[in-house]
Amino acid sequence: MCHLMSAPCAWAWNDGDMAREHHPHRHRFGGRGYFQRVGPGLITGAADDDPSGIGTYSQVGAAFGFSMLWTTLVALPMAAAVQEATARLGLFSGQGLAKLIKSYFPKWVLYVALVLVVGANSFNIGADLGSMAAATRLLVPIPQALLVVFYAAGMTALEVLVPYHQYAKVLRWLCVSLLSYVVMLFIVNVSWFDVLNGLLIPHLRFTRTQLAAMIALFGTTISPYLFFWQTAEEVEERTDHPGKFAEGVTHIQAMRGDVFAGMTSGVFVMFAIMVASAATLGKNGITQIGTAEQAAQALEPLAGSMAKLLFTLGIMGVGLLAVPVLAGSTSYAIAETFNWREGLSLKMSQAKAFYFVIIGSMMLGLVMNFSGLNPVRALYWSAMLNGLAAPPLIVMILLLARRPDVLGEHASGRVSQSLVALAAIVSTVLPVLYLFAR
Repeated sequence: MCHLMSAPCAWAWNDGDMAREHHPHRHRFGGRGYFQRVGPGLITGAADDDPSGIGTYSQVGAAFGFSMLWTTLVALPMAAAVQEATARLGLFSGQGLAKLIKSYFPKWVLYVALVLVVGANSFNIGADLGSMAAATRLLVPIPQALLVVFYAAGMTALEVLVPYHQYAKVLRWLCVSLLSYVVMLFIVNVSWFDVLNGLLIPHLRFTRTQLAAMIALFGTTISPYLFFWQTAEEVEERTDHPGKFAEGVTHIQAMRGDVFAGMTSGVFVMFAIMVASAATLGKNGITQIGTAEQAAQALEPLAGSMAKLLFTLGIMGVGLLAVPVLAGSTSYAIAETFNWREGLSLKMSQAKAFYFVIIGSMMLGLVMNFSGLNPVRALYWSAMLNGLAAPPLIVMILLLARRPDVLGEHASGRVSQSLVALAAIVSTVLPVLYLFAR
């Protein structure tokens, strides 16, 4: 008997069925019209580099120079494997992550994970709104409070009022803002020999400072809110594009390409920011960067106004992408937990509770900026909550993705399972090592 409620049983689907029912626009990955075909994977990877992530990468690059670049090579396969597993769950089960956890695990497990994820998302939204406003003020002298309200209201209206197929196009094009960090590599003066050394040779000391940096880097790259978003958006795309059969590679191959491209772009931006910060801020003795906008401001005297401009525009562009993803992730998780109608493909009149959670998430982030809460402190608590929520969620994703009664013949293979298991081990072991380190 199928345990997936109203969704079709996993084993009833084959690649041909999926090709007819899902992602007709994602039947191939290369060539013209790239941004018309890519799916949730690219958006997820780009949203991973939200303003709080940019601040983290800047801080690590400034404090450790090039010596932590090796973490990008370690993080990429694990992050890609976890996101591929979550995408696989949405693609073949037809249900979001919260619904699947609710069906196959004790309810208290879901509620604990939900509290941690919603808490982390709320702190992240508030900190990101503040960072976007502060970065904008570096270019335009508008009061911080007015900018925070403007961004919160504008992104809420975009997510609630714009139809999903148009909204998804907006999100895809916002991914282009990531290119600003790649361009910045050609502006700053970089010792590529030192970069290669830091990239290929791990420099491990296991001090509390280094372990804290590693927790922040892996926690920012493998974030729980992305798990819920990726799964839900695969379901959303499946609903939104029930089109005709498209010849070419199977859709699971296209999904993998989409996810890998998204996570590769996200980790490459992580690499670019760490390199630029190490080559400018760290090289000149600036080792304490609390926020992304502070990094942008500090870059100007060292790398010129163009580098500062690109860095600032990147914060604004990625923030416009990431904050709606954070709010959407919260809403999907809560709606799936309580069996509300949910989905950005629905109008607000069809899913009022779902959209009210999105509005409430944005308003909570807005209130945080007027409550006197230190944005750096908010990022700290966000990272801590993400660190607590990630390990059990990754384990549940691993168990679900390998179950034949969930995915049938499309259950994850050994390589995927090994990488996801490694991600769970790393995200669990690092905080434990931190407790015993000096």
